Amino acid sequence: MTAAESIDLHKTNILNYFINRSTNASAESFNAKLKNFRALVRGVRDKKFHLFRIAKLYG
Repeated sequence: MTAAESIDLHKTNILNYFINRSTNASAESFNAKLKNFRALVRGVRDKKFHLFRIAKLYG
């Protein structure tokens, strides 16, 4: 993929930043929190409770 094709493919998101000054920083922050949480609770056996804890801690 050339640089021009990449820019053309993502132009909506690129322009959205300049129009609204919005980024996906909040989503990236949430992903980092989930990654950290997963590292803390390695070997979780009860998936339902694990998802409950995520919802209560980060929801």
